[in-house]
Amino acid sequence: MAELINIKINGKEYTVEKGITILEACKQAGIKIPTLCYLKDINAIGACRVCVCEVVGARSLVASCVFPVEREGMEILTNTKRVLESRKATVELLLSNHNNDCNSCVRSKKCELQQLSHELGCNEHHYTGIKQQFEEDVTPYLIRDNSKCILCRRCVAACDKWQHVHVIGANNRGFDTSIGSAYEMSLNDAPCVACGQCINVCPTGALRERDSIDDVLSALDDKTKHVVVATAPAVRVALGEEFGYPIGTNVEGKMVSALKMLGFDKVFDVDFTADVTIMEEGTELLGRVKNGGKLPMITSCSPGWINYIEQYYPEYTSHLSTVKSPQQIYGALVKSYYAKKNNINPNDIVCVSIMPCVAKKTEMNREHVNSYKEGKDIDFVITTRELARMIKRVGIDLPCLGDGSYDRLMGEGTTAALLFGTTGGVMEAALRTVKELVDQKPLDKLDFEAVRGTQGIKCATVELGGNPVKVLIAHGIENAHTVMEDLKNGKLNDCVFIEIMACPGGCVTGGGQPIQPAEVLNSIDLKAERAKAIYNTDKKSKARKSHENTEVQQLYKDFLGEPNSHLAHELLHTHYLNRKK
Repeated sequence: MAELINIKINGKEYTVEKGITILEACKQAGIKIPTLCYLKDINAIGACRVCVCEVVGARSLVASCVFPVEREGMEILTNTKRVLESRKATVELLLSNHNNDCNSCVRSKKCELQQLSHELGCNEHHYTGIKQQFEEDVTPYLIRDNSKCILCRRCVAACDKWQHVHVIGANNRGFDTSIGSAYEMSLNDAPCVACGQCINVCPTGALRERDSIDDVLSALDDKTKHVVVATAPAVRVALGEEFGYPIGTNVEGKMVSALKMLGFDKVFDVDFTADVTIMEEGTELLGRVKNGGKLPMITSCSPGWINYIEQYYPEYTSHLSTVKSPQQIYGALVKSYYAKKNNINPNDIVCVSIMPCVAKKTEMNREHVNSYKEGKDIDFVITTRELARMIKRVGIDLPCLGDGSYDRLMGEGTTAALLFGTTGGVMEAALRTVKELVDQKPLDKLDFEAVRGTQGIKCATVELGGNPVKVLIAHGIENAHTVMEDLKNGKLNDCVFIEIMACPGGCVTGGGQPIQPAEVLNSIDLKAERAKAIYNTDKKSKARKSHENTEVQQLYKDFLGEPNSHLAHELLHTHYLNRKK
């Protein structure tokens, strides 16, 4: 049992657990201490000095995020003149070397530095001098603008401790310190996996996704083009946060209405092609089990994960499912099946996808997954954040909209594929189909609780055809690394199927989702709250098995023939590259 001690905070007495930090003790007391560099569990380094407070008897102010409460009767002061002036001076010094071009910054009004500056009454011109000069590092998926970086190192911590990629860190010393890759190389030349988790934890506009809003608006304005859009499962449970809705609110109907108001010719649901993914992937898995193929088979729908294995473990790409991701299948089917059915030239179709992920912007450009010599499966990818900005830019008031419905043919509505939005969801959707097909009888229970939850690595045993089968789920590249090392060392030889998602929590907390400030990230489990909305929607759905999607059945009957057919392989499957750097 933890030892309790009595302390004073701003003159009031409190009983707290010995050894916790002052920051934690004050939070329990309902006292807010501002932070910039601190992120719970991954970045407690006391670097920014914004969280300082007084401890009676201490010679100087202390960083509350790292200073422990260890002494009976300790007296802490969080709001004295000395403390407030120190915090204000610290933020003003940050502003003195900051690109204060707030009006054109993508994070304006959602910037933690900007908000803290307002709260502390800072003068951005108090300290003047020479500012560091930087060139933007521009990649197909993100842009680093170090003129807005405050050296909090939260992006470094996310890259190191969540994602095990370690491609960014602090370069140089003193005033010349900057965050970047080794030898100042661009992320284009570093083994970055494009997960975008660094963007999600950045407190300012130093990191942002590569914006495609203008490209999409131009396509919509081109009357010679047939522009279609499709949304990923996780987008609907996060978009609302950009419009003031509580975390985890499902705004699917309003989102569809907004997309139709934007002028898209058709609004489709990627759930449909995720169901197709299950049909193809499930058939592939059964074929490998039956014919002695490479096992365990690993899912392939997370492009950040694919970037990782191609660069760090290319010798194991034969374990990957050859099935394209639902995004790429959507593009391939629109420019083949949909185009043929509606007598539209595929060259006149513009496919836009709305994804919770910035790595999808890299997947879109993978030459070896394109099905058409004339172009690509997907023409433009925009993130959940970009969609929100696009809706606001054209003056659509999303909360005031009624609920619209997805267009038919490319989406029957919510099915098992909705689960793709959260960790374990691909596995659960696949098991619902594979188990029913193998056992040749309806499932007694649709919910596979063993593959749910937010722990980093989950193992489960499922009975298929009377035989126990071991499956494994991992999310976050740190956990993917552990899985790959186990595979390398022969510890997973008894495993049949593995799901890996690049982002912690899966797509619900993808690199393109709404950014929540550290105050929220340190207080709630964001991935669990958004995942809850996914599971609640799935529970209420009438269609919860991919193989029972009647429009998917019609697709195979009219066009593809059967799962893993020659045409299905030509359109819906891919191969992988050795991209080790």
